Formats: sequence, C-alpha cells, structure tokens
Amino acid sequence: MILDSFRLDGKVALVTGTTRGLGQGAALALAEAGADVALLDRVASTETAQAVAALGRRTLGLERDLVAATPAELEAVVAEVVAQLGRLDILVNNAGIIRRAPILEHSVQDWEDVLAINLDAVFHLSRAAARGFVEQGGGKIINIASMLSYQGGILVPGYTASKHAVAGVTKALANELARFGVNANAIAPGYMATENTAPIRSDAQREQSILARIPADRWGTPADLQGAFVFLASAASDYVNGAILPVDGGWLVR
Repeated sequence: MILDSFRLDGKVALVTGTTRGLGQGAALALAEAGADVALLDRVASTETAQAVAALGRRTLGLERDLVAATPAELEAVVAEVVAQLGRLDILVNNAGIIRRAPILEHSVQDWEDVLAINLDAVFHLSRAAARGFVEQGGGKIINIASMLSYQGGILVPGYTASKHAVAGVTKALANELARFGVNANAIAPGYMATENTAPIRSDAQREQSILARIPADRWGTPADLQGAFVFLASAASDYVNGAILPVDGGWLVR
C-alpha cells in the first residue's frame, strides 16, 4: 500500500532546533509517523520531548550551542544518538538564527554566528551522519533552506548567504551520496509565523506587503511543513535527490 511507504516505524531521527517552531513541528511529525527522535538544541527541549513521549516514541535530549560547537563535538552528537537509540536514519538540520541590520552596519560577530549555525553546523552534522548512512546502505538528510535561498532579502545579508549556501550544499551532498542510497534534500519554507519573523509581523506595512504577494493569503505555520518532512524522511522519497522543495503558499510563483 502506498501509505505504508510514508511510515517511519523503527527509524531514528535527529532534529536540530527543537524547542519550538519548525523544529518542534518536524520532531512531532516524524514521531507521529513512527520514528524515535533525538532533540538537539542549546537548551532542553522539554515540551517537545514530552509530546514525542506521549506518542509512544523514544526520545533523547541533547544540549549543544551550535555557535560554539566544534566539528568533533558535532560528530560526537551523531555518535551519541547511535549509542543511545541504536541507530540513525534521518537527520533534519533545522536550527537557524537570523540577525537583522543594514549591510553597512552588519557586525562581524552577527555574520559569524549566523554562518556557524545556519551553514557550518549543517555541513558537519551532515558529514557525520552521512558516514553512518553510507555504511548502513541508506539514510535521509533534510536541510532547511528558505525563500532567501532564491532572493536577496533586505537587512539580512548573513542569513541570505547561509540559505543560498544550504541550497548549494544540499545539491552537492545529493551528487555524492545518492549512489549509496542516501537522499539529501531541502525544504524552503515561505513566510512562517515563527519567532524569527516576529519583527516583520509587528510592522503592519511590511506584513501587509508580504501577505499581498502570498496567493494563499496567510502566513504559514509549522503544521504546514509536517507533510513535507515525513515525505522526505520516508521511503516515498527514495528517488528524490537534491530537491529544494518550496512550501510557501505560492510566494515564488507570484
């Protein structure tokens, strides 16, 4: 049955940035589909862990600051998931930050912090996970791209650079790993009602200009991405490689 190919029973996922928002939504979607879930954030993802456990799935909490984490420490995270939960089948690189300032005032620290979380951690975790995926004959890497993987944006040069790079590294991973049965793809969320977009939504004029371009006529929610997460994590997407899947209410086609 086709619906069986979307099931994740017996799989283990590692999701980053899970205390709230898109990462929390991803963790719950994967758990509802049958996966056990490791939750990685700089603070404990207590609420998310409780919700995953309530679904009858195993969970593992991991606390790391991705700004400061070294490649070796991120490799150790992957090893800990395997040691504690028995395997790793799915990696969701969701954690991300955004720092807003005009280019002429954008600080070096903001640039480095954004790139550390949004790009460096994505590469190092993907590489560590991929080594195990290749050895076991398969696995799924799901990165979070953005509308700013396609556009330049304003006031967010570091974020834009990182999300263009995430789209590129996703394609690079796919080119090298597909022959091993490892799928690397990305989801490009549209304008989502999350903490990252709170400053925009609080600006009535800016919010209206954004809504006017979205054919769906609303901001997205974490629930809007859950189907895409399950699809890309499951056997249903086994022949999908290097895709950047927009989930944007039609923003890009307007």
